[in-house]
Amino acid sequence: MAYKKNDYLTVTIEDMGSGGEGIGKVEGFTLFVKDAVIGDTAQVKLVKVKKNYAYARLEKVLTPSPYRVEPVCSTYRQCGGCQLQVLSYERQLVFKQQKVRNDLIHIGGFAPELVDQVMEPIIGMDNPLRYRNKAQYPVGTDREGNPVAGFYAGRTHSIIPNINCCLGAEENEEILRIILDYMREYKVPAYDETTGQGLIRHVLIRKGFCSGELMVCLVINHSQGKGIPSQKSAQKEFLPGQQDLLDRLTKLPGMTSISVSVNTERTNVIMGEEIHILWGQPTISDTIHVRDMQKEGYPLTGRELTFHISPLSFYQVNPVQTEKLYSLVLEYAGLTGRETVWDLYCGIGTISLFLAGQAGKVYGVEIIPQAIEDARENARENGIANAEFWVGKAEEVLPEFYEKLSGGEMSGADMLHPDVIVVDPPRKGCDEACLDTMLKMQPERIVYVSCDPATLARDLKVLCEGGYEIGRVRPTDMFGNSVHVETVCLLSNRKSDMKVRL
Repeated sequence: MAYKKNDYLTVTIEDMGSGGEGIGKVEGFTLFVKDAVIGDTAQVKLVKVKKNYAYARLEKVLTPSPYRVEPVCSTYRQCGGCQLQVLSYERQLVFKQQKVRNDLIHIGGFAPELVDQVMEPIIGMDNPLRYRNKAQYPVGTDREGNPVAGFYAGRTHSIIPNINCCLGAEENEEILRIILDYMREYKVPAYDETTGQGLIRHVLIRKGFCSGELMVCLVINHSQGKGIPSQKSAQKEFLPGQQDLLDRLTKLPGMTSISVSVNTERTNVIMGEEIHILWGQPTISDTIHVRDMQKEGYPLTGRELTFHISPLSFYQVNPVQTEKLYSLVLEYAGLTGRETVWDLYCGIGTISLFLAGQAGKVYGVEIIPQAIEDARENARENGIANAEFWVGKAEEVLPEFYEKLSGGEMSGADMLHPDVIVVDPPRKGCDEACLDTMLKMQPERIVYVSCDPATLARDLKVLCEGGYEIGRVRPTDMFGNSVHVETVCLLSNRKSDMKVRL
């Protein structure tokens, strides 16, 4: 039977795709249904029909899945952030474990038997709500001309008003309420992407979960004061009624830093490079503890580090799970106190500094200059002297160092042939040049931290073809109620293993 757009069908969902969509078949014809979960029987409407499959919209759940739960957010279907909110958390963990496994098999080409042998159970969350220490809210205008803040609807730039996201810190709601009230009272226009006019584009909020410190950064379409050093910027009026807004925000418990980020570009990039402090400190602080991943409940050990976080810093958004993730990285690295380690895509030095506590020397690389400044400051604050940091792209810095070291232009055999390389790249994975140089440097172990199992599987295939083998893989749920999953993988050098056996 030929199906066409707008047809209504009844389907039982038998599987789920990597984007969280339900998958079912009607007379052999495959349907992909957003917001349906495995086990549902539902009425759906076809919205895009291909030869052998179609995309459908969920119209009505006829028989709910035993894994279906009531969503805690009224706008979850419109918002693109919580794709799995109607799936029980236990089943979310099953979905993510299978997602990593499937990508290793189908994209990486690894044998199912090997994958099942090296994969360890996913590390779940105690509470998959209110876990985010960072939120970026776009600001716009509703049909009545009132300023609104919220989130973009999936695959659009239409703002869904919502100042109380159930994944974010509870303080976010009051901060946004103050800013929106201020905008109405002072008639401050929200940014309009179509015209490029308007002042306030986004609101960035960060919270130190251990320290309780709050940071607010308003992203503004305003060039006034461009080039003025940040320490003098509090003397400039970037906003009408600026002092009144500051007075309101600074009454909130924990408020530590208020700034503006100047972004006048017609771009989807949220933050501008120019930050001006309006009140308080340029950073907030937070503390991460090491956990014992070998013991049930993952208890804290005595090791802890404090980090300073600026508006542009990369810092993991889930602090509770970050402690488990970084503890897992340390465990996989297998350090004894003598090793030389490279930490690629090091951010503000979070992983680097934990590694430094158990290694001989650590070298960190990160493309964002402010992050490297933060990393060096974090090293000083924590009394760590055996970590060095460089600004640049990992795919450029690592090959450049390798060429200079191997060509005799620089000295440092430990840098040329490190014991361990830790790599934590963005979602796109590692650049080909970076992978190639890692293979040339021949470290004993590579610890790969990934936020996308598809690009992880692709890169692991390259590394394993170059002489490494997978020893351990463990997913970690950093993003409850979403389809995203973090994974830590340990690779061992087969040539080194051969030397040991000989």
